[in-house]
Amino acid sequence: MSLSETTTSSSTAPSTVRTAETSVPIVDLLDERWSPRSFDPTAEISDRQLDALLEAARWAPSAQNHQPRRFVVARRGTETFDTIVGALLSFNAMWAGNASALIVALAETSTVEGDDRPTAEYDLGQAVAHLSVQAHAEGFHTHQMAGVEWEKLVAAFDLPANLEPVTVTAVGVVDEADKLIEALAERETAPRVRLSLDELVLRRD
Repeated sequence: MSLSETTTSSSTAPSTVRTAETSVPIVDLLDERWSPRSFDPTAEISDRQLDALLEAARWAPSAQNHQPRRFVVARRGTETFDTIVGALLSFNAMWAGNASALIVALAETSTVEGDDRPTAEYDLGQAVAHLSVQAHAEGFHTHQMAGVEWEKLVAAFDLPANLEPVTVTAVGVVDEADKLIEALAERETAPRVRLSLDELVLRRD
């Protein structure tokens, strides 16, 4: 993490640290990763940090190395950022505008010649997962959203038919939960839960 390029403090408040209760130890970057809604509206992301996130996404695996993922990237304070916020449904728009950057993730569902990319969304998901882990290494948090009026983004960015927007990821520095409205603050501090391994793994020999 490059502390000189973020606005995080050395004394992180309890509501901003939510370490997972794992059944066995996992690497810290995964153990400490979570998806906040409260972001510091003054925190900025540098060119180098943003490039690092996108570079991590670039090096994610994909079927036959087709790399069927594309991104629209915008920092807070830009027209593109405002366009993305304007396409978010209200429960996302009320907090996402404080993020340092918003990233629209697009799946290339076919080639320009019409050949299908059947694993495009899966491959895109891997790329965004890589991006999220790199973001945490850089001192940021991410929150992925699907509550979006996609047709607005398709029109605004003149997206071709073979590029399907799938998620918008907010990137920023986590802030106190009490900066949110009460309903969101409660969700921000609620216990983190996951299905058990026994529920996830159908067979293990």
